[in-house]
Amino acid sequence: MAGLSVVLMFLPTPAGLSVAGQRVLAVAVMAIGLWCTDAIPAAVTGILLVIALVLSGGVPGFPEALVGFAEPVAYFLIGVLTIGLAVLRSGLAERVARFFLRRCQGSSRALYLQMLLSFPLLTFLLPSATTRTGILVFVYEQALDLGHVPRGAPLAKAIMLALNSINRLASTVLLTGGITPVLAASLIGGISWGRWLMLMCVPYAVLLALGAVLIYLLYRKGFDLPLTPLPAAEPKSLSGKEIRTLVITIGASLLWLTDAWHHWNPALPAILAWACLLTPGIGVLAWKEFEKGFGWANFFVLASSLSLARALGSSGASAWIAEIIVRGMPAFSQQPALVVIALLLAAAPVRLLIPNITGFLATTIPIAMSIGAATGLNPVICGLAVMIAGDAVLYYPAQSASSLVVYERGHLTAAEIFFFGLWMTLVAYLVVMFVALPWWTAVGEPLRLISCG
Repeated sequence: MAGLSVVLMFLPTPAGLSVAGQRVLAVAVMAIGLWCTDAIPAAVTGILLVIALVLSGGVPGFPEALVGFAEPVAYFLIGVLTIGLAVLRSGLAERVARFFLRRCQGSSRALYLQMLLSFPLLTFLLPSATTRTGILVFVYEQALDLGHVPRGAPLAKAIMLALNSINRLASTVLLTGGITPVLAASLIGGISWGRWLMLMCVPYAVLLALGAVLIYLLYRKGFDLPLTPLPAAEPKSLSGKEIRTLVITIGASLLWLTDAWHHWNPALPAILAWACLLTPGIGVLAWKEFEKGFGWANFFVLASSLSLARALGSSGASAWIAEIIVRGMPAFSQQPALVVIALLLAAAPVRLLIPNITGFLATTIPIAMSIGAATGLNPVICGLAVMIAGDAVLYYPAQSASSLVVYERGHLTAAEIFFFGLWMTLVAYLVVMFVALPWWTAVGEPLRLISCG
């Protein structure tokens, strides 16, 4: 992959692509290859990415290469992971894990089903998938330890892959569920909270269900082994640490849920929670516990991937990729289904090359809507189709903060995440064509608005 990156760097610059864009693409190929193969630690890849952007001339200077480290989402991740660490250290994770284990009565399948059902339910309390994952990963690590499931066992991989890849899907059902729905709705325009829920509830419910079934089939051997039952015991009262952790977590959640009133960036409540959890007398963590337990690799990978996404956009590389891929689509104007298929097929390589969902959506949705308008299709449907194609998949951990939370715990390899991402690409295509399009037509958003020719 490094060799391919060097070759791309020194090839003649293609028409329509700037020299800076060509060099950013070469750096992106290098970073994606290293992230997908685990050849070196992911955080080191992130640092090399920043250096390569400067030395190659992909960005004007060092400040532009570090722009991702100033993005609020990187600090949102710090706050969310600290909440998860506090849930673990306070004893809340073990308490919740014991509750789940007793309810599943030794059944691995019941534990898995309980977790899946918790995703949509917790979405209303914790809309951010990163927040839910940051808490649940510790809860289910405790549950697996208490059930004597060894690290690396098929059941452990199934649980963690569900947290990594399909927990995110529950968030997109809500317009307030994170950056994906907020940005997509903004780019498409004119979609209210209720309308978004109506459009997304069925396609994403099917996506989540099919993803869960796929994980079950891939790791089905793990579900045949019973969990070690817990001895009967009277539940203990909440400790002071547990109560303080609950109060701080709920306070942050309330601030996230009421952002329509105060308009705070989601990073601000997360950092407030972080400060409270580390303040003596209020919080539950000492600074040394935070330093030791916080996965700093997450921060470096996310921040550097944001820098790469910004460089792809500012250099014109991402727009050039998308235009090259979809240039021939107007020829399909008499076949609406072919236009959608072409959009879906084009979305996969763009998603692979753009590590950040923000960069992917900002690149593909406007182009997809323009193609829809040019071919007589509903631009809204074209925009939503490519959003699903990009949102449903993860090819490497750097593409999602919630994925980084799981990956840093060491349960999954980059290859396993990539392999499942390929399967989910196919699932997303099928859901768009056979579930979403009929559903959207039924609720008043047909694919074809006018006849062409």
